This record gives sequence, structure tokens and C-alpha cells, in this order.
Amino acid sequence: MIQNIVVIGAGTMGNGIAHTFAQSGFKVNLVDVSQEALDRGLKTITTNLDRIIAKGNLTEEQKAETLGNISTFTELKNAVGNADLIVEAATENQDLKLKIFGQMDEFAPENCILATNTSSISITKIAAATKRADKVIGMHFMNPVPIMKLVEIIKGYSTSKETFDSIYEMSKTLGKVPVEVNDYPGFVANRILMPMINESIETLYNGVAGVEEIDTVMKLGMAHPMGPLQLADFIGLDVCLAILNVMYDGFKNPKYAPNPLLVNMVMAGKLGVKSGEGFYDYSESKKAEKVAKMFLK
Repeated sequence: MIQNIVVIGAGTMGNGIAHTFAQSGFKVNLVDVSQEALDRGLKTITTNLDRIIAKGNLTEEQKAETLGNISTFTELKNAVGNADLIVEAATENQDLKLKIFGQMDEFAPENCILATNTSSISITKIAAATKRADKVIGMHFMNPVPIMKLVEIIKGYSTSKETFDSIYEMSKTLGKVPVEVNDYPGFVANRILMPMINESIETLYNGVAGVEEIDTVMKLGMAHPMGPLQLADFIGLDVCLAILNVMYDGFKNPKYAPNPLLVNMVMAGKLGVKSGEGFYDYSESKKAEKVAKMFLK
């Protein structure tokens, strides 16, 4: 049975994954390179739990139990001794993930399942960095993790049925809806989403319409909760670029080539909400209420 969870990375996805497991009663060891990063992650978890309490969906006692289920570590080796499942949620960088999986394989118990929250990188390639490819799997959670129901469960070439079934069923205990996906660049979510975002940037780049106009068409015409340019800012333009590059490299199809405007914005450090500016200006509000100066007519 899976009881003891290790989550690597205390950033946006990592702290959300840790929060979700801990609130579901699992013991979680949260790992990051510095105590400062871990403290920020715990602060975010606490804030999110308080929001749930304010909505009447959680008690103070349940909040205390959730936080009590989380322990923090700055050394991976010290965190994984009794792990049943490790979920890697580090930066979307292939070399970094391969390095981490090599360490996970070295330090984790023999029967421990190794999962990655990658949004696009090949599970088969990640598994090749270990000696337990049958126990390597993808668990692609959606942001914000405590709220979004979907989790893509991605099988690598050598992922065993036992591993898949175990993770699939366990995901249901988290209150998630698991979806079986095979290992191809972008999986399902990003293979469909990222070309849409890229085409929206192309539409802006070609002067067809402005930022607000493009987002309004998609929100009112297609019933999307937020427009694609706002969503790109929320995800992070650097993350969007990284995913598009993975798909472009994987398929060698020009339809996945990132638009030059996206490339330039990332090089200029305009990454969206996290940098304070992307297609919108977030200097005064985290909401997409003000179009960035460079896109004003």
C-alpha cells in the first residue's frame, strides 16, 4: 500500500501536490534545495488551507492535521528512506529531471514508485535514468492542484501494469479524476493546449486583434474561463516555451514551433504573473485587468 509520499520541489506545483496528499491523510516529506524555498511552500499551503476554511469546506482541526502530515527536508537522501511513492515536481528542465531521477533511484527503497509531474518530457526517457523503469510513471497534475480534478497518468514504454493500476487507483483517493495517457510529447493536455496558446500569440503577432480582444473572443465565444493569453501568463511564458520546444523537437513538425514573440518575451524576462508582466501588467494586481504597455494600441 502507498502511505508515505515524498514530493520533490516546493514551488507552485510541488506545494500543491504536497497539500493535496497531506489533506487526504498521507504522510508527506517535502524536499527542496533550501529551507527558504520550503518555508515559502509551507506558507502557500497554509494560505490555501485558510481559503478553504473561509469557504466552510475545512475545519481548523483538519488544517492542523494537514500541516502535521508534512515534514520538510533539504537533502533528498534523508527524505526517501521509507518512501512508497516519490513525486518529482521540479522545474520543467530535462537535464535536471534526469539527474534527480538518478538520485531518486539510488536512494529510494527498491519497491518505491518514482513519478514525475512533467507536463511534456518523455516518461520513457526519464525512466532510462533509473534501474527500475517498470516503476516509473507520469502524474501530471493541473494547477492549482488542490482544486483541479484532472491528473494525467502517463505510462512509459516499460511502466508495469501493477505500477499503473496502483497510481490510477490511488489518484482517486485524492479526489482526482485520473485519465490514462500514453507517452508522446505533450501528452494530451498540452498537446492540445499549447498549440492553441501559440496560435493566439501568432494572432496577436500578426496584428489580427489585440490582447483583450483575443481573450474576449475565446471566453465569450468558446466559454473558456480565461483567455489563452491570460492563461499563458498564469502558466508562465517560459513554461509554455519549454513545452512547445519539447513538442517541436519530438515531432519535428513546424506547427509546434514557438512564435518569435513568445521567444522574445521569455528572453526579455516577461514571463507573466510570476515576473509581474507578460501579455498583461500585474504590477498592481495579480488579475489580468491591465494590458501590458507594449501591447497597448
